Amino acid sequence: MNKYLKATLLVLTVLVVALGAFAGGFVTGHMLPYGNVFDFDNTTVVAPPTASADQQAATPEEMQALFAPFWEAWNLVHENYVDQPVDDIALMRGAISGMMEALGDEHSSYMNPEDFKQANASLEGEYEGIGAYVDTTTEYLTVTSPIPGSPAEAAGLLPGDQIVAIDGEDMTGIDAELARLRVLGPAGSTVRLTILREGADDLLEFDIVRAKITIASATGEMLDGGIAYIQVTTFGSKTMPELEAALRELMAQNPKGIILDLRNNGGGYLQTAVEVTSQFVDEGVVLYEQYGNDKRTTYEVLPGGLATDENIPIIVLINEGSASASEIVAGALQDLGRAKLVGTVSYGKGSVQQWIPLSDENGAVRVTIAKWLTPNEKTIHKIGLTPDYPVEMTLEQRQADEDPQLDEAVKILNEMIGQ
Repeated sequence: MNKYLKATLLVLTVLVVALGAFAGGFVTGHMLPYGNVFDFDNTTVVAPPTASADQQAATPEEMQALFAPFWEAWNLVHENYVDQPVDDIALMRGAISGMMEALGDEHSSYMNPEDFKQANASLEGEYEGIGAYVDTTTEYLTVTSPIPGSPAEAAGLLPGDQIVAIDGEDMTGIDAELARLRVLGPAGSTVRLTILREGADDLLEFDIVRAKITIASATGEMLDGGIAYIQVTTFGSKTMPELEAALRELMAQNPKGIILDLRNNGGGYLQTAVEVTSQFVDEGVVLYEQYGNDKRTTYEVLPGGLATDENIPIIVLINEGSASASEIVAGALQDLGRAKLVGTVSYGKGSVQQWIPLSDENGAVRVTIAKWLTPNEKTIHKIGLTPDYPVEMTLEQRQADEDPQLDEAVKILNEMIGQ
């Protein structure tokens, strides 16, 4: 090959590389040679930084090879990222969050300190916000149930409402958990929610004044005809004292039947679900907890329930907002033959999560540790509980403050007790 041809090929090669660098760089974000770092300022190729001696020493020996790319990425960010210094705590929390997301389980996640605080506060009975249980596993933050007496309920939010914008900001592509945090805020402040509602022709706008939300876990009253009505809204630390107080007052009036309302109850502690179930049955299995290693834990009914007399029939109200711990209770009472279910198919969350705090108040990880089965060893995960008496509730009925599900429960109980 003559020297002129060589020179021409060299020039063409340089042009191709240059054009590739500009086109690839701006379109795909710098495609780099494998195992090297291309420094655009100095046009040199350097080896990636390896884990330091301290980093290797901090990593168990059997995992040093596995974590080598992690430390390389960590060091690359610290040595090359344009805005320095980087926030090591944010990087650490981001790494944990990514690890939990990689499990591919919609119910396992990382909770930063504020998330963990809010999660615990809601189960303790107090927090500041609009007062709605939400699903963060959906494309848009979705209301599963407004809390009774809350600003969300007063404004007219309904189960299934999708929050597509917050304060005018489009939530398309925004993680639903981040959207949830934007809805929270100090009492007295206002948040504007743009809602996509099934059956509505247009998007709906709601201006909601946030408040300090105090959640009554369990309440009760006596309805006409000697029917005791009990509503349980969550399964937290205050649920059992409140439920026992309500039951003592109602049972002293010798009710002929009981309605247990678990509609729009998003769940809570598993142990509380066992305790609530035990108030209505005197023996039997509440649920089975099935672990990944095929081991199983059986949760039996606890003695001392206040409403275990089988001569007093029970109806349990459920709907699409009844999830997790409320499904444990409803499923157990149905399988044990203690109650009939009225309403619509429940949410279908048949897994158990454990919230494990991390050191130095760095939040917590929520890990799915097991699946649970009803006493008849049925799984309801992504299936839900099927009511014995299906009763729908339309949007028009909600808006008119009508409750056909409760009306049907009363009717069925009256037929059971011969009234």
